[in-house]
Amino acid sequence: EMVPGPLLFLGGSVSLLAALRERSEIVVPVVSSALVGRLIGAVIAALGMAQLPKDTLGLLFGIFILSAVLLSALGLRVRPTISNVLGLGTVSGIMGTLTSVGAPALAIAMQSLEPRQLRPSLGMTLFVGSIISIISLIFAGFFTWQDFWLGVILWPFMFFGFKVSNKARSKVSTKNIRLFLLSFCGLSSVLLIVKSIA
Repeated sequence: EMVPGPLLFLGGSVSLLAALRERSEIVVPVVSSALVGRLIGAVIAALGMAQLPKDTLGLLFGIFILSAVLLSALGLRVRPTISNVLGLGTVSGIMGTLTSVGAPALAIAMQSLEPRQLRPSLGMTLFVGSIISIISLIFAGFFTWQDFWLGVILWPFMFFGFKVSNKARSKVSTKNIRLFLLSFCGLSSVLLIVKSIA
């Protein structure tokens, strides 16, 4: 019941809070390119939800993200160029709309930004991206009032976790941020693969 609607609602909310916290550090060109890709991906996902097997798409995207994580761990640095961010933003839009797991692709695209730029830029992209995905799901008939109210009920717990994170963000180094992102993306991709083949 949590996927994708309620998780998109919660993820978008916490992403907005993260973006507002350091809004002066948002890298506008990166966010703009990512959102164009996210819009394209969301439309593709909404059109394909009724025709393409969701598990097959999840498996393919899980393998794609896991491959990107492994290449990054081996030393490949994905630079936040317009083409890279646009392409991975499109992947994020498709994944986010279908599974609510759109962050890994964007995190791979933005991993070379400074932490103070990464947090709000990723947050703003995920916030607007979640709205795009939810609108796409509404038109496709896959987001209901039940999804909305479930997100509202869980919102206070999400907000508590965000407040706790305020104390930790200034103590985490660039290296550890990148390690966390790669670990998060790797775990998310593995879970997506397992869910798709189970």
